[in-house]
Amino acid sequence: MKKFPTLTFLVLISIGSSCEVFAENITSLTLQDTIPITDPKTTNEPSSITGSIKDAEGNPLSGATVQIKGTQTGAISDDSGNYSIDTPENSEGVVLVFSFLGFQSKEVEIGNRSTIDITLISDDQELDEVVVIGYGSTRKADLTGSVAQVNTEEINAFPTSNVLQALNGRAPGVQVIQNNGAPGGGVSVRIRGANSIQGDNDPLYVIDGFPFSGNPTNLNNSDIASIEILKDASATAIYGSRGANGVVLITTKSGRGAGTVVEFDAAYSMQSLRDKLNLMNGTQYAELMNIQAENDGLQPYFSEAEINGLGQGTDWQDEVFQQAPIKNTSLSISGGGENTQFLVGGSIYQQDGIIKGSDYDRYSIRSTINHKVSEKISVDFNSTLSKLVTARRDSEGGSRGASMIGAAIVASPLSDPYNSEGTINNLADDFAFVSPDLINPLYFINEQSTVITANVVLANAAINYNPIPEITIRIAGGVENRDDRTDNYRSSNFINSNGNASITTSQYISRLSENTITYADVFNEKHDLNVLAGFTYQDFTTKYLAGSGAGFLSDLYETDNLGAAETPGIPTSGYANSVLLSYLGRINYGFADKYLFTASFRADGSSRYSEGNKWGYFPSGALAWKVSEENFMQGQETVSTLKLRASWGLTGSQAIDPYATLNRLFPGYTVFGDELYNFLAPGSTLPGNLKWETTQQFDLGMDLGLFNDRIIVGADYYIKTTEDLLSTVRLPSSYGYMTTIDNVGSIENRGVELSLFAQMFSKEFRWSIDGNISLNRNKVICLNDGQPILTNFINVITVADNFSIMEEGRPLGQFWGYQEDGYTESGAIRYRDLNGDGEITEEDKTYIGNPNPDYFYGFNSNMTFKDFQLDLFFQGSKGNDIMNVSAISSTMDYGQGLNMPEEVLLDHWTPQNTGAKYPKISRSTVARVSNRFVEDGSYLRLKNVMLAYNFPLKNTNGIFLQSLRIYASGQNLLTFTDYSWWDPEVNSKGGDNRLGIDHFSYPIPKSYTVGLNATF
Repeated sequence: MKKFPTLTFLVLISIGSSCEVFAENITSLTLQDTIPITDPKTTNEPSSITGSIKDAEGNPLSGATVQIKGTQTGAISDDSGNYSIDTPENSEGVVLVFSFLGFQSKEVEIGNRSTIDITLISDDQELDEVVVIGYGSTRKADLTGSVAQVNTEEINAFPTSNVLQALNGRAPGVQVIQNNGAPGGGVSVRIRGANSIQGDNDPLYVIDGFPFSGNPTNLNNSDIASIEILKDASATAIYGSRGANGVVLITTKSGRGAGTVVEFDAAYSMQSLRDKLNLMNGTQYAELMNIQAENDGLQPYFSEAEINGLGQGTDWQDEVFQQAPIKNTSLSISGGGENTQFLVGGSIYQQDGIIKGSDYDRYSIRSTINHKVSEKISVDFNSTLSKLVTARRDSEGGSRGASMIGAAIVASPLSDPYNSEGTINNLADDFAFVSPDLINPLYFINEQSTVITANVVLANAAINYNPIPEITIRIAGGVENRDDRTDNYRSSNFINSNGNASITTSQYISRLSENTITYADVFNEKHDLNVLAGFTYQDFTTKYLAGSGAGFLSDLYETDNLGAAETPGIPTSGYANSVLLSYLGRINYGFADKYLFTASFRADGSSRYSEGNKWGYFPSGALAWKVSEENFMQGQETVSTLKLRASWGLTGSQAIDPYATLNRLFPGYTVFGDELYNFLAPGSTLPGNLKWETTQQFDLGMDLGLFNDRIIVGADYYIKTTEDLLSTVRLPSSYGYMTTIDNVGSIENRGVELSLFAQMFSKEFRWSIDGNISLNRNKVICLNDGQPILTNFINVITVADNFSIMEEGRPLGQFWGYQEDGYTESGAIRYRDLNGDGEITEEDKTYIGNPNPDYFYGFNSNMTFKDFQLDLFFQGSKGNDIMNVSAISSTMDYGQGLNMPEEVLLDHWTPQNTGAKYPKISRSTVARVSNRFVEDGSYLRLKNVMLAYNFPLKNTNGIFLQSLRIYASGQNLLTFTDYSWWDPEVNSKGGDNRLGIDHFSYPIPKSYTVGLNATF
């Protein structure tokens, strides 16, 4: 079997812990030991054992641990890799355990020796061989499907409130879209494009074997050992009806049986706004207002003398944005012996937002225990308890300053934030020409609050029984419980408010039972067989309760006493339950370690679907050929690894809510005479006889290693087609219903994924680079009766229209609107009359942009020299468009006293400047959804740069500090883009039908970080 070369030291540190749990089961690893025989006359005398510890290339390993197994007696190797450890007088049966972060542990019985030299093999080889897959694990060399792995070093490269942000640019085919920059803000992940119109396009997240609901916000990055991303149907079909969007397997850290280890991580970051918008100052604002007045035949609002004395005025971005810290601390204690391993740890993540008043805090406690009851029985237990507290100040959307972020952009620089008596200034009262809709952004910050509190419990346990070594019976159960509470309060000091409060609480609970049996054996040293069968049950229950009130005599209570409201709201509550029952099976077969075959099947029965359609069936198959193991490939030194892969399979999507196929009754009120009566009546959606959305995927892949795998290339080509798409369809009024949900069409994604790893240098100076690029083409194949579907309706007063379309033969979510054609003789925008009827109507709308990128990519460089480390990580996207909805009211809504970007003043239409960027400044200006607001969203970003120093610790006999690293890093320091607004990495609406929209989104900050990692 080919072995991978030693990677850089710090990459080995990052990936080591994710595989140690599998080390005892790997029999193919080879350690090169040099064990000199000493004089037998000294073997019975009390003495110490000495020796050296080196890596496979002969480099000394400083700080490696030597421990007498089953005791706390240990030692640490010095700078030259030498060690010395006292041993008992009688060393018969005494075993030394040699370990080093990033390397495979080695156990050696002392016997009658006094010198033991050890060569440790790097864990990068083990990690390459062991990969977590659905309901099990396998050697990476034996994978037949497309699986990407992200190790703990990459996950912890920079501080994130959501571990999914750390996946951005790390794996081919995986697009991570940060919806906004708010603390704890949402993240959308797309694996090989979008598959569904009605349903969620995020992948399934499985944490330590438990299918988790939503994003894994309950986890701290430092708790994670590795993340595997299952992309093709061969890998995901074992998850059946939830595998169509890909599967993300998250494995958390567990205890090790080599004594007690304490790990401490701490980091402090300072965030700031990456770049301010270039808005008009006070003087420029007054000039633009006078230009508008002149063009509309009005008297000037400001005299020349007034304008000359105005100056810069208020910078509202300075009033709203701030520098904000992030504090991240975690501590874990792990250890155990041969039969029992444990880990217990806690973490605190506290992030203040760059918008004043916003923050996100997460407090987590984790524990794991693995206990071997006997040679045949073992038990596992994992639990994570998390508390999440978020203060929101990221109100988006709106127009004319009716939302907080919008108000901060358009507020007049001639207005003061506060009145002379210290109260918040009402901006609409400052000038007669200012829109009454304009609200001082400080109202949103100081007099309105939204606080979300969540308590999340994830716990699972399993019993493993091995009646014979080849058979494992696993009975597992788990529970996920999430209690959420959202408190909203608008004080009586908020403009036009008498105090408004609302509380919404919800409880989500999911219970899981998984029962599997696995048979694994090797026959005649050529036939490797692994068979899995099982059944699972999972139910999902959601309850919610909401209450509200308006009119409070005092703001003292806020949401703590809704009964104090003058006008109590009508309380509401709800309940939903669904069940998923599944049968699954998989066969992995390998012949002569050259020819590999995988087949899997899953049958899912869901209570969400109609009678007769409740069951879905999801088969898959894959073949792989290790060409490099063939006889004709031996004897050459160029190609060290070559594997060809092909797979096909079906997966599904539960794209409807519970009860969507039932004719439900909804409550309401009506008046008969003088009396108010409540009633139950059917809703406006006609229930349909619905089938599963089914995704068929075909994948061809290649894994190539050159020059003893110093260069590794991966390539995949896939075609993925989703049939029986579920979508909302409008009905004729004669039906008595407005809409129905129906299986209406299909979507296709096809693409190419490429990845490259190269170990440039591997001596004292080590340098490795890795990168990936992904190209995906999305197309709507067919829709209901071939009719296009218009989506994304916006109403920002100046424009009220749909700006996206789904149409056969076109990409999903493409922008739809008018094309501009210069200006009329009076300075108004001219639109192209595409149908030639002499009028501008809906028939003249066309395709004006595509939010789907041509390709997206990531590139990482890791350099180490002696004890120093320098990492550079770049990430980017090319060819995607952004619909800048923010610019509609912020650049085209004239005559309302709104501040605007400076270029509106400097480059607007006049008789002398007919080719200007902006039209004539006039209240009569008419704007439409057009290509004017579609911008190139391509960008290249220096996502992270880090400089670290690993202290060369002397021999401390294992008493105190084993390793210590300090580092400084910067995030989002450089961004190269033509996008005009705050940030190109934006997705205000968060969905695939609404991809690429920026509507007053919370900006993504840049930050600087210092931190340390210590092991005791």
